[in-house]
Amino acid sequence: MRLVILDNYDLASEWAAKYICNRIIQFKPGQDRYFTLGLPTGLPRNHPESYHSYMWNNFFKHIDIDPNNAHILDGNATDLQAECDAFEKKIEEAGGIDLFVGGIGPDGHIAFNEPGSSLVSRTRLKTLAMDTILANAKYFDGDLSKVPTMALTVGVGTVMDAREVMILITGAHKAFALYKAIEEGVNHMWTVSAFQQHPRTIFVCDEDATLELRVKTVKYFKGLMHVHNKLVDPLYSMKEEN
Repeated sequence: MRLVILDNYDLASEWAAKYICNRIIQFKPGQDRYFTLGLPTGLPRNHPESYHSYMWNNFFKHIDIDPNNAHILDGNATDLQAECDAFEKKIEEAGGIDLFVGGIGPDGHIAFNEPGSSLVSRTRLKTLAMDTILANAKYFDGDLSKVPTMALTVGVGTVMDAREVMILITGAHKAFALYKAIEEGVNHMWTVSAFQQHPRTIFVCDEDATLELRVKTVKYFKGLMHVHNKLVDPLYSMKEEN
């Protein structure tokens, strides 16, 4: 397990972006060789605050991705269980997820695998915890009645099957969750803790997120930054690889 600690949110975001870029280029993708990036959840597709809308507006429409290669869970599907099963099958047919990128909630949930979720769960419909509903109210003008109470999500087991997992954790409000993730044991009440048992997990955080960690833990991982920075420096380019 790696813990990469940067000074602030912007630097943590930049480091993560460079790492993802290098991983894709090192993979040497081609017409018949796809790098599969895992992303977590799905609300109704046509909702302005849905994951589908967010990803298209902030990412996909700015890059040269074939829309057919972007697979996002459809919360409008008539048969939600069939939608979840089909999503798992698509992952399998693609050869699995090479790199899963996700964040966590203050209660340590990964994707929408709320506290108490099975650590071997697969893609499914999940009831959202009140803390999650409250946290998402800001996207719905603070009106709790507008916040979805259920969502489709990849399971903890789905993410554990990825060849590599990157978890982004920033802000003091997530400091206790980071503590639970790396300094205590695996616990289904803090689903992010499951990734202690993944062979290639990388947590990327800012200073504020480390406030609950032991000083010794922070010093240890900061002492490895010269190793971690070699993962993003140099920053590769497709031209160089070709």
